[in-house]
Amino acid sequence: MKQQLKKGVLEIFVLAVLSKGDSYGYKLIQDLADYVDISESTLYPILRRLEKAGQLKTYNELYQGRNRKYYQITKAGYQSIDNFLDEWKDIKKIYDLLTK
Repeated sequence: MKQQLKKGVLEIFVLAVLSKGDSYGYKLIQDLADYVDISESTLYPILRRLEKAGQLKTYNELYQGRNRKYYQITKAGYQSIDNFLDEWKDIKKIYDLLTK
């Protein structure tokens, strides 16, 4: 359960960062570092899962003579964030009860 919860939260973190604008792998790691310690070996499988689920899409842009792969959140990705926030309200109620 703990591993599944962590995986789900990391996916939401990635979607949340991408909801602020398109980004690429290295930049995502930097942006996420303020909140969670994440490595390339953790991030890229998450990005592949999210893309396969239709929650983000990719495109390439030329940067300093090389192609850079960018990630962009989709409507389905925004819907996942909304679903998470709805579920979070219930989880927070339980947390508040436990910590009183």
